[in-house]
Amino acid sequence: MKKTPLYETHQSLGGKIVTFAGWELPVQYQGVIPEHTATRTKAGLFDVSHMGEIFVTGPEAEQSLQYLTCNDVSKLYDGKALYSAILNERGGVVDDIIIYRYNKEKFLICVNASNADKDFAWFTKHNTFQAVYENQSASYGQIALQGSAAVSIVKKIPELASVAELAYFHFKEVQVAGATIIAARTGYTGEDGFEFFVPVACTVSFWNMLLEAGANEGLVPNGLGARDSLRLEACYPLHGHELGEDISALESGLGWVIKFDKGDFIGKAALQAEKTAGLKRGLAGFFVTDPGIVRENQPVFDAAGNQIGITTSGTKTPTIQKALGMALVHTSHTKEGSEIFIEVRGKKLRAEVVKKPFYKKPA
Repeated sequence: MKKTPLYETHQSLGGKIVTFAGWELPVQYQGVIPEHTATRTKAGLFDVSHMGEIFVTGPEAEQSLQYLTCNDVSKLYDGKALYSAILNERGGVVDDIIIYRYNKEKFLICVNASNADKDFAWFTKHNTFQAVYENQSASYGQIALQGSAAVSIVKKIPELASVAELAYFHFKEVQVAGATIIAARTGYTGEDGFEFFVPVACTVSFWNMLLEAGANEGLVPNGLGARDSLRLEACYPLHGHELGEDISALESGLGWVIKFDKGDFIGKAALQAEKTAGLKRGLAGFFVTDPGIVRENQPVFDAAGNQIGITTSGTKTPTIQKALGMALVHTSHTKEGSEIFIEVRGKKLRAEVVKKPFYKKPA
């Protein structure tokens, strides 16, 4: 198993270590509920060093990414970030990613933990442009600071004060204790906050710096458990759950990042054909109305007892305080108010399709 630069730090803080995507990471410290609640009300600190970093450089770096990803990279400008996806020829999702533009000939791609090597191999295999892809995942730790107190926390650190002025989905480089830190205003919790790409050697000291700055702001370290419940309340998809190579990007609800008018890209023809024919499946959010909690990979039925899909994620979340989840179901049952039944240990629980997301941060 791989370990992040913060592995021993998690142990010293009492983190319960589990295996996730080939990495040893903390699932919780105090507990999922208090960690989740701290992030919603104050701030949470996450070790996301398992995520991957791939740099793209060269005279045709932009053209390469235009073809190898589905969103419109040409709309980016220096310092701007973009959510996108890598698609296969069938329109399935190889991975969802964030692309950061330094300039027209230099980009950073943040990829999911279990997919870093696979994504890098995909890029290099399909790169027919004058662009160079470099997997620099081993060089970086990554720390996410999320919550309403995130801005006031970074303002307490002089070298990070300017980061508070970043607009959403923008990034910049800052110098902290002689190290170059990439600071981005993105996140995966539904809250405001920042993600920091940190040289491996500086990851522990940077983590401790943030914890110290947030000590009087209610900042607590968060594990994978709270990260998952937070992202589910915000209805952010997770690769291997809502996203996968056997689920089309349109079925996964990623239609908003698919730019058909930008030119050719891998998966375009398959998605156009699917769009013309009409989708057979779609991603629905639901509340469980019977007593019980639903998890992923549980069959979903209609009132007549016909299986119409399968759940992709599910739990009971602290903020909503309801059993809820998402499911990939026949499009006839994706409409708000539709009644569905989810089988849990041989018993069918009644559920209602509701509008996504389940949670939006206050204005």
